[in-house]
Amino acid sequence: MSASAQHRTVSPLRAEKRTLRTRILAARDALPAIDRAAASSAICGALAELPEFRQAGRVLLTLPFGSETDTRPLAEHALEDGKRVLLPRVDRAARMLELREIRSLVQDIAAGRWNIPEPRPELCPLVDPREVDWVLVPGVAFDRAGGRLGYGGGFYDRLLPLLRPGVQRVAGAFAMQLVERVPRGKHDLAVDLIVTEDSTLQALEFFTESAP
Repeated sequence: MSASAQHRTVSPLRAEKRTLRTRILAARDALPAIDRAAASSAICGALAELPEFRQAGRVLLTLPFGSETDTRPLAEHALEDGKRVLLPRVDRAARMLELREIRSLVQDIAAGRWNIPEPRPELCPLVDPREVDWVLVPGVAFDRAGGRLGYGGGFYDRLLPLLRPGVQRVAGAFAMQLVERVPRGKHDLAVDLIVTEDSTLQALEFFTESAP
């Protein structure tokens, strides 16, 4: 096999991830806008009531991209509550996420790479990841053991180890994004909690219950 052919070979794990990602994204995109809005409102309400979120002074959030959960109400609530709200911005050169603090969801935001809403670097100061108290982790699919399937860039798998130990990692996702099992490699990191419009799932409890 030539070097170029080897380069084009897709591992079974990557192929499995790609298939699941395509299926869930298509199903999420097909959700009626009115249903997504109602579910997003319920998810944001539940996230805002989490004790760890309420106690956190610095929260790392994301703003919605495509058919993702609309997290803007949660960001607005956090700003009104006096929390320091951080958003990620893609550092293309380093292939990492840098964190910046915003004070407005209007003036401080611009479309970034892949048209994802990002903080404007000229207005929003950099923040060390070790200052984060609580993080909302985006993703395409999740399972009850906390497994997460992202968009394939590995950005959060590189960011999360930079946070302080014990910082709660939470996913806010539609119930249809929950799957039986997310294919995971050794570098794929899990979340602690999954909040949907229907329920709040503590990942560790489900993992323990399913263990032999």
